[in-house]
Amino acid sequence: MLNKKVEALIDSYADEYKSMLRRWVRVPSVKGEPEDGAPFGRDVRRMLDMAMVDCETMGFLTHVYDGYACDATLGDEDAETLAVLAHLDVVPVGDGWSYPPFGATVVGDKVYGRGTSDDKGPALCAMFAMRALKEAGIPLRRSIRLILGCDEESGWEDMDWYCDHAKMPEMGFSPDASFPLINTEKGMIHTFVRAPLSPDGLQVLRLSVGERLNVIPGIAEALVQGGAELVEKTAAYATQTGLPYTAELTPEGVLLRAEGIPGHSAYPEACRNANGMLLLLLRELGAEGALRTLADAYPMEYDGAHLGIACADEVSGALTCNMGILRVEAGEVAASLDCRCPVNADLDALTDAIRAHLPGFKLEGLSNTPAHHVPADSELVKALLDAYHEETGLPAIPESTGGGTYAKIMKQGVAFGAAFPGDEDLAHQANEYVEIPKMIRAAKIYANALIRLCGADA
Repeated sequence: MLNKKVEALIDSYADEYKSMLRRWVRVPSVKGEPEDGAPFGRDVRRMLDMAMVDCETMGFLTHVYDGYACDATLGDEDAETLAVLAHLDVVPVGDGWSYPPFGATVVGDKVYGRGTSDDKGPALCAMFAMRALKEAGIPLRRSIRLILGCDEESGWEDMDWYCDHAKMPEMGFSPDASFPLINTEKGMIHTFVRAPLSPDGLQVLRLSVGERLNVIPGIAEALVQGGAELVEKTAAYATQTGLPYTAELTPEGVLLRAEGIPGHSAYPEACRNANGMLLLLLRELGAEGALRTLADAYPMEYDGAHLGIACADEVSGALTCNMGILRVEAGEVAASLDCRCPVNADLDALTDAIRAHLPGFKLEGLSNTPAHHVPADSELVKALLDAYHEETGLPAIPESTGGGTYAKIMKQGVAFGAAFPGDEDLAHQANEYVEIPKMIRAAKIYANALIRLCGADA
């Protein structure tokens, strides 16, 4: 079982953990305009500096990498190193909050706020686990390096910079998903598709939905030319489909609104993409050309069937596809596609299928990221699963995900916690929260795992 002194220390940190988490969450570390020394904006840099001060206060050796990332090491920096990769940036707030998104509101054992679960809360779990090992005097055969990035929710420029300026350990985990453990991450196709608007059919005057590829939008609105007849047609379509559509006649035109269910693009099963809903309504009201093509290719589904890319395998499950951004601008329609693809899928063939099903569209900013898999019989996976099982008594079987974590940066990297089986998945959603007792339990699991992998007596 976990070292009793370490366990007692982690229990004693509960109030301090909650206080530090609330302080971190109050920093709105959404990516902003770059500044000198702050490549992802002033608030993200402020969060980075705060984290570094806290790591230094805990007695770790720290380094900052030009505002892109930082790290904190426990043990000999020249020794073989295990990495723990987490991130300090968060996605934009979105709609539907019952509490101030950056208020760090406490309700019972819960702390609400953007970043509580993704990924500030889990990052702090790892920090406090490292602190417990240090204060308990656990001898180490491997050093432990906590790496905190600042661009995980966008383009991962932080990790590109870090790998260019520091040596990335070969083995480690990212506390940015769920327990028991994820040793398989799907491949990814990210692209923007763009085509000219048609002069025929329904004319869209204004449409701008979404800010991130990896967020499923919950609300989508468009201003279109027309009068009372469109309001009536929208009401009829809402009745026909049973979906929450509304239309309002304004001096500028008709404001259409589709209400979906937001979430993370890697886990679309319980969500409803408002962009897909809006495209179907525009098609119903007479949109032609590129908008109709897009509606035909991306209706209300998340498996990519109408794009010709639906596929699955036994290792990682089915492909998912999300349209997080939809715009009408400068006489064109533009949309993002975020596809999470099975391990055995041919990403080039899937990209060709997307092109074939979107005639007249250009694919811009295309990036294909291969899948990532660490064998279940590796030292890393076995040690982490043993730690989880020992601390919880629950079954410990590795899983796959459509999510993308920093784990894939390492040759032997997996995602490990901090959400528990059955927890409500609120990453990228309104009213994101963590439960403090569960976070303390996660910190104990991390401490157990770190001792197994890095302890001199393990």
